[in-house]
Amino acid sequence: MKNLESFFEGKRILVSGGTGSIGREIVFQLLRFNPQVIRVLSRDEHKLFELKERIGEDKRVRYLLGDIRDKERLRWALEDIDIVFHAAALKHVTFCEYNPFESVKTNVVGTQNLIEVSIEKEVSVFITISSDKAVNPTNTLGASKLLAEKLTLSANRYKGKRDSVFSVVRFGNVLGSRGSVIPKFLSQIRRGGPLTLTHPSMRRYMMTISDAVNLVLEAAFLTKGEEVFILKMPKVWICDLAEAMIEFFAPKFGFSPRDIKIEVIGAQLGEKIDEKLFSDEEALRLRELGDFYILSDKQGEPAVFVEERFLTKEEIMKILDNWWRGLGEET
Repeated sequence: MKNLESFFEGKRILVSGGTGSIGREIVFQLLRFNPQVIRVLSRDEHKLFELKERIGEDKRVRYLLGDIRDKERLRWALEDIDIVFHAAALKHVTFCEYNPFESVKTNVVGTQNLIEVSIEKEVSVFITISSDKAVNPTNTLGASKLLAEKLTLSANRYKGKRDSVFSVVRFGNVLGSRGSVIPKFLSQIRRGGPLTLTHPSMRRYMMTISDAVNLVLEAAFLTKGEEVFILKMPKVWICDLAEAMIEFFAPKFGFSPRDIKIEVIGAQLGEKIDEKLFSDEEALRLRELGDFYILSDKQGEPAVFVEERFLTKEEIMKILDNWWRGLGEET
């Protein structure tokens, strides 16, 4: 923690997609380290207003309305910036599948715009937030995130003599993030059900937003350039998550858990039954560092893999309790 404090203190930082679930938490955590300025870039005017209301009067935070598709806007936004956290993206599998042109414009062209302007402005550290859906992608979202990763890593080779470093952090589902399954299940329980489960064998990596972002900040401190930091995460069976949420939340809304039914509706367009944090080919180039696997072409001790760990229902219930308490504090 002390290393992070000294690293970020006095820095000028831009967070793209800074009003999304991940971007907002990056802003909150960075404020603890006394940066000189945090520029929050978002195309969502209302979310910028909500974030400003949440933070209050803090002269270190600047709220920038703009889109990463607009390269000229980025040139103004990145003036004198030291560190970029790139969290802006279209993230919904189904919407990206039905709107692939829009997915490419934001996740691919937008990422390239931000990288090119960061090179122009000689940003010191650039971190792209990626997803396990980039591994062996079967949908437009995953393919666009894979391209965003490739663009980020290749920037280290065409930056010229500049000292900028470009790296990626890849992780799975984040507990309670916008559009994720937990808020959806919660809304369905609040209405008395049913919970719509796409497939009983569906399984996903999952961790809390605060844990994910803490590791993102560590990656910015540790990076030497051209690495993919892959966060070690436990998995959940989505059917276990659904049952745990019914047991935990039904009484809070005046229902018995027996009242809430689960309806299997089938996998949606582009969805995988299972996700992986790295491909078989990438596994040959991984090394371990604490809570990370690090994917790079540099030599190092090979990673020792452990069997995937699935959260028990008791562990899920404890996580839900902590999330619910935090949600109450936020509202």
